[in-house]
Amino acid sequence: MDFVAEHLQTFKTVIEAGSMERAAQQLNVTPSAVSQRLKSLEKQAGSVLFIRSRPIRTTAGGDVLLRLAREIQMISTEAHRSLGLEPATDEAPRRIDLSIAVNADSLASWFAPVIEGLAAQEMMSCEILRHDEAHSTELLRSGQVMGAVSTKSTPVQGCSAVYLGTMRYRAMASRVFRDRWLPGIDSREELATAPMVNFDRTDDLQGALRRRVTGTGVSVTPVQHFVPDSRAFVAAVSASLGWGMVPDVQAPVDGSLVVLDPSWSSEVKLFWQRWKVPSQALDLLTALVMDAAGKAGLRGSETGPNVWTTDR
Repeated sequence: MDFVAEHLQTFKTVIEAGSMERAAQQLNVTPSAVSQRLKSLEKQAGSVLFIRSRPIRTTAGGDVLLRLAREIQMISTEAHRSLGLEPATDEAPRRIDLSIAVNADSLASWFAPVIEGLAAQEMMSCEILRHDEAHSTELLRSGQVMGAVSTKSTPVQGCSAVYLGTMRYRAMASRVFRDRWLPGIDSREELATAPMVNFDRTDDLQGALRRRVTGTGVSVTPVQHFVPDSRAFVAAVSASLGWGMVPDVQAPVDGSLVVLDPSWSSEVKLFWQRWKVPSQALDLLTALVMDAAGKAGLRGSETGPNVWTTDR
């Protein structure tokens, strides 16, 4: 037996609203009606679909139905648009709601033309979630997003993945900071003690380079600062708070930062993963992302084919 579309839509609304009460207001029904629909959906699914927390969270089974609900809504909206079925006169034109995950450094640099492209179209409304590129596929898997910038080349089940390009990060600092902390007399010892700027406590770009240069036998722990915003991160390094790994696409052109050593660099390969369902909106969004990455100069040689897909 197929899942009832009304029940799936109610479930989706509850998860997005964060509570049954707010979902009931949005759906213009009573909280009791929302509860009954969810009970019927759980009975049909044969499993618990959500956890009554604040906000409400999906279980593994709930992730499957949340994605199904969003796919159905997206395909239904596109069908209405293709058939020219206009909404009521007091309603706004139908748009496809898309949510995507993008890492902070991409958002602050090469991704800007994508946003300009979104502003020029009337097909979709887009929610952009800032999320670490190493873990964004978790949002794809749970159905929270339909597309994601990721470091994972192997696509999530039911998705396709295409190589976007490589972001090169270089160890940089202000001239004042370099002259004080890293004058080049003994690079290994200097880097071991020089203060550094990290994006957050999960950012290991600086730590990985430091270990590579200094080795594992260094017991000194340098001062570490945490600045969880890409533009503010570059500003902090420019202000001599510490040295940091700055992507080429964000490096200041005014010479306020200098490369500490040409060999002190790291590369992060980026991939675009999206749901593999027929969708004009997702096709348009993918084209915008690919075009922006190409114009930013991210595309480079990638060993093997540059597209990976997996069937549902």
